[in-house]
Amino acid sequence: MEVEKVMPASIGVDLVVDPILTEISRQDKTTVQLLRTALHKAERENPGFVQNFIAGVCEAEATGINVTEVILLMASLPCPEYEVNRPEPEFQVLSQRANHLKRILSRIPQEINNRSQFLQTIKGIAGAIKELLDSINELHRTYPDMERMKEYKRALDLQKRTFVKHSKVFSDTLKKYFRDSRTDDVFVSANRLINQTNTLLRLFRLASGSA
Repeated sequence: MEVEKVMPASIGVDLVVDPILTEISRQDKTTVQLLRTALHKAERENPGFVQNFIAGVCEAEATGINVTEVILLMASLPCPEYEVNRPEPEFQVLSQRANHLKRILSRIPQEINNRSQFLQTIKGIAGAIKELLDSINELHRTYPDMERMKEYKRALDLQKRTFVKHSKVFSDTLKKYFRDSRTDDVFVSANRLINQTNTLLRLFRLASGSA
């Protein structure tokens, strides 16, 4: 796998579509594999495509399901694709902090209508982002030559900058929410931040040789 072409993380792909396709592949493995490949390609080239696809299906079927909200609620579920299985304490702290951030973000739909509770959640998110960035910096300082860390350094640095960018966008979205009360915008931004967190974990998983 080329470092620069690592598949971006997608909750819609990894926690919704892939498990469903795995289940139905028992009936028609070839067709399902073609569909999986096509959806992965579409998501790679247009991040967010799969989630929009799921939302379109639900809308067409008039299910009344808010897909963005449901996927956000699912975001803290365990997924092997994002597990960094290294014994070193620094890698374990990275995983713990990333999962902590995802858990707080996934609680937003349940807490957003309680202003005082939501304000505490926002403070928790800010602290969790800072701690995760501290862990990333510590790993770069401590294990620059481990496994494929040097090979993945450029991709990791780029993904860290992308994560910071989405953190700032999330912060701006929250400020806007307190003016216009558009909850869906908050859910979308939180999902994107979680996807960036998962992409970081996926890269560290590959770079550390735990994939």
